[in-house]
Amino acid sequence: MSLAQPLDPQAIREMRQTNHKMRDRDFAAQFDISEAQLVAAYLGEGVTQISADLDTVFPRLAALGEVMALTRNESCVIEKVGTYIDYRPGKHASMVLTPEIDLRLFPRHYVTAFAVERSSDAGIRRSIQFFDAAGDAVHKIHLRAASNLDAWAALISDLALGEQEPLLEVTPRQPPEAAKADPQKAEQLRLEWAKMTDTHQFRQLTSKLKMNRLGAYRIAGAPLVRQLDTGAVDTLLHAIRDQGTEVMIFVGNTGCIQIHAGPVQNLRRMGPWQNILDPGFDLHLRLDHLAEVWAVNKPTQSGDAISVEAFDSAGQVIFQVFGRRDENRDHRPEWAEIVASLPSLTTSTSDQRPLRATEAAQ
Repeated sequence: MSLAQPLDPQAIREMRQTNHKMRDRDFAAQFDISEAQLVAAYLGEGVTQISADLDTVFPRLAALGEVMALTRNESCVIEKVGTYIDYRPGKHASMVLTPEIDLRLFPRHYVTAFAVERSSDAGIRRSIQFFDAAGDAVHKIHLRAASNLDAWAALISDLALGEQEPLLEVTPRQPPEAAKADPQKAEQLRLEWAKMTDTHQFRQLTSKLKMNRLGAYRIAGAPLVRQLDTGAVDTLLHAIRDQGTEVMIFVGNTGCIQIHAGPVQNLRRMGPWQNILDPGFDLHLRLDHLAEVWAVNKPTQSGDAISVEAFDSAGQVIFQVFGRRDENRDHRPEWAEIVASLPSLTTSTSDQRPLRATEAAQ
């Protein structure tokens, strides 16, 4: 983000009128403003700035009833229909835990928030939109036909900020962290990785070794990781659909991770986008943004947690897919078989065996 001093709101509105068919995100990128600055330019014209404090806003969301939760990054968008009935606050990470809407929220990235009402051919569209310090969207909540409009009006009345300032300043966007690894610690990484009992220990391990996720994958080697051909992602989605395998799909950004748990039923390719269009669940994935794809195995007390993880050219996670887990098991043999069948980046030299954590300790 290069624009610290925003354009005049009037100028933004005039440009938007000329380019009214563009999506907000695309318009903001083209005119070198943030999406939050675009929304703020319409304060008083269907837009109200509200508190961005999660513990203030999220307990009020259950009253809205059925809504659609949306989280995205540059390459992937996930949308789930449900309710926010189970919000669990936390100092560093909060959660929403329902069968339909499953979120991990990182409060420090929620800097500004708006309640938005816009006219469209389908009627008035209403949403709550959260943005980080750079003005990038971290999470959005879209009302639906069945949503409670009385609760919507009360939320705006109670949570509106006293000052509604359409000239929104943002901070420069931080560059993404590139892959970080120390090849001299590769053996230590492999040994401690094989001893893990919970997937959450992986972050602690890489932090201790001064690495990050992608950097660790690049030096760990089989059978802990296997680099896949980028075309394996589309193959994977078709296999999940055709075999009826239930999975967990994680899509996120710095402020929110949103999770789908269940099957994939309907795939529709449109240009570079592969789309899942299921009842109550949509996912939109830019296949042309896939730069690295890895099959990854992390041992747990209840079985091996096997995932397929995709990264963009900047080394950022686009999305992750696991076999659907429950309290009693992390490992699903049918999911492991699908992952084992996916083509490696170099099939002639890569280990094609199913990933098993126990082999790493031998």
